[in-house]
This record gives sequence, structure tokens and C-alpha cells, in this order.
Amino acid sequence: MTEEQKNEPPSTQILFPQLIAQMDKYYGLTEQLEDNGKRCQTPSSISSQKDKLRILMTTFWEYPFVGGLQNYIAALKSGLEDLGHQVDVLSPNQFPRDEVKKLRSEITENAKQFFINRYGSYNQKILRNYCDLSVFEALAKSVDLKEYDIIHSQDRFTALVMAKLNQKYNKPLLFTPHGFMTQRRLKFNLIEKGSLEEFYFSEIDRQAVINASHIVILCEVFRPLLQSLGAEDEKMTTVYTGIQFERVKAAKQRDSIVITCVSRLRPRKGHKYLFEALALLKKKLGNVEVRIVGDGEMREELEKQVLDLQLKNVKFLGKRTDIPDLLSESDIFVLPTTSDTLPISVIEAMFAKQAILTTDCGGIPEIIRDEYSGLIAEPANSKQLAKKLLRLVKEQTLRKKLARQARNYAKKQLTVNYMALKIAGIYQSLL
Repeated sequence: MTEEQKNEPPSTQILFPQLIAQMDKYYGLTEQLEDNGKRCQTPSSISSQKDKLRILMTTFWEYPFVGGLQNYIAALKSGLEDLGHQVDVLSPNQFPRDEVKKLRSEITENAKQFFINRYGSYNQKILRNYCDLSVFEALAKSVDLKEYDIIHSQDRFTALVMAKLNQKYNKPLLFTPHGFMTQRRLKFNLIEKGSLEEFYFSEIDRQAVINASHIVILCEVFRPLLQSLGAEDEKMTTVYTGIQFERVKAAKQRDSIVITCVSRLRPRKGHKYLFEALALLKKKLGNVEVRIVGDGEMREELEKQVLDLQLKNVKFLGKRTDIPDLLSESDIFVLPTTSDTLPISVIEAMFAKQAILTTDCGGIPEIIRDEYSGLIAEPANSKQLAKKLLRLVKEQTLRKKLARQARNYAKKQLTVNYMALKIAGIYQSLL
């Protein structure tokens, strides 16, 4: 980069040449940009192991905030701090709103003009993301990275930005993918195969992977995809999500059996197949109550399905914050998901000593062993779901065995302390 470029405001610089290069490739342009985003080198042995580390976690999303990713960050932060480490979290909403607004406006106008001059038009999603990346980089420059021993990015976007900023310091940079949106959007036809968006967002995935010193994966299902993006097997470690869950003991005995499903009401969670299964068992479930916990865009459609199928034992409870209490009143937990990674709701059910019925999506079979700590059905197979659900309803001994073994596994392998210890060990191995 020239001295003139260094003195330019971020709104006039080409901040991410790797992404522009992919767009050039899509449009068939041959003009080359100077690449100021070189691949990070493997950190040298910069120090011996430390008892107390200074760790910077980064996220592209608001923090603190209620949500799966934010809950993971909060739990890991708490677990690491309990071990004596210092953890800071960098997120966009931590900066003055007026400053962010002004910066975003300036960057957006310049980026829009650049895309129009170079390609004749601009893609709105790409423009918005490119500007968000640029804003995050500009804000992150205010953080003194040399004060930290470890940088741990919790998404591909901040992994890309931090890889660039870390070139000067060469700190160990870890990346934890909580889901690959490009692959998922392609799968659900939200991005067209071969489109400009696929080129652009796939390059973000790749850059996050190849610039990471180590990748912490939430379950083994991520490994083949990450390898296809350039990840080396020895630089990936699976650490299952640990949670803090206080089990509430049931207050009283009931005559009925309670089945609980805790999940957002969205298509991929598979509620429709649960209701189809319940319809097949209607005459055999006289003493069963089914509680649907959660809200979402499919609520109206699912309520209509329940009405049409005349499932009078199904109750929609909406969004709830008292999950431990609800699970204390439940006997069976069902998650009929058709696409997932490692749902926290399943882990909560394990701690709550539930007999679990779910599907073999994502990393679920890694923590739920069929016939040992739960029952596993094929996704979108309502007949198989019905058959296995009936077994749980009728066989009390089976319910108790599965519930006990699920809880024993969770108490050993899925705690915040266990997760923090494993990740802290990875940090130490990189120093």
C-alpha cells in the first residue's frame, strides 16, 4: 500500500481485495488490484504457556443480546474467566451509534460508486455486507491487539477482518463457525448456484478458514465442509457446546404423559412432521399432552394444521423463558428437525433428564446415541417418528433408561467448564 493510500479514509480504500477479485472473476475482468490482505502466517512460538491469558472474542452481531450465538459467547466467556483468564468481546454495537452511522453512510456512498464504476451496477446484499465489513474494520482499529494473547472470532465475517488487522501482530487467531450461510442458503435456494452472491460469500468462508491458526468446530459435521474450503485436519478440533443448566425437579406426579418440543417455529424445525406423526397415533395417545414451546413465522400455519388434524392434545405455549421449569413437568422431548447443527434445546433436554426423540441431522447423532441416550428418526419421516414416539409413550422403563444415560453424558461432556477447559487448552497449544 502506498503512503497516499495509508492516509486515505476507509471509505475510499479497497479494503478487501480478495472479495473484489472474486467479483472480478464473476464479471470476467482482468484488471488486478493490489492485494493488501495477504494470508496470515502461522504464529511463531511467541511465549511459553501462561496461567492467565488475555483473550479477545469478536462477533459481527450485537452483544450482549438474547440468541444462540450470543449465549454461546457469554457461556464461553464466563467459563474462561472462571479459569482465571481475561476475556473481552468486540461487537459493532459497542461503538457510539452516531459514529457508526456517519461512517456507514460515508463508506456506503463510496463503495456504491466503486461498484458502479467497475461493474456498471451493484448488488444490494453485497454492498450492505461489504460496508458492514468495512465499518467493523474501521472500528476494530481502535483496539490495541498487541495487548491480547489470543483472538477468537465467532463468525466468518469478523474472522476475515481480524485476519487482516492481525497481520502486524501475528497473534494466534481462532475461528469458530456457528453455521455456513453460503452453503445453507444454496441448499434452501436462497442463493442461486453460480451467482455473484455465491462467488462473494463463498470467498468470505474460504478466507476465514485459510487465515485461522486453529478452527474450533461445534460438531464433526462441519469438518468435511471446512476441508473443502482449505482447512487442514490437524488444525481443527471439535468442542461440543457446553451450557449452564439448573435442573428443576418435578413438583408432583401426573397421570398424563407430557411431550415437549422447544424450538423456533420455522420450516426446517420439522413441526409439521411431528403433527403428522401425532395424527397417526391419535387413538393411542389418550393420556398424552403435547406442548409446543417457541414462536416464529410458521405459527399460524402450524396452528391451522393442528386444527385440521383435530389434535386436541396439542398446546402452543409461545416463547418462554422458564424452560427448566417446563422440562421438569415433561417426560419426553421431541425435536423433529430437518436441518440443524447442534441444537441447544437437545442439550437442555439431556440435562433435564428427558427421554429424547430427535433426528440424525447435523451433529445430533454425535451426542445422542440411538437406543442408548435417545431415539433417532430420519428427518421428514412422520411414520418413523410416530413409531418411535409410541415406544416412548408406552415403555416407561425405556424412557427412564434413555433419560438417565443422556443426563449422565451431559454432566460429563456438555458443561461450560468442560468446554472452557478444552478451548483454553487449544489456546495454550498455540502459544
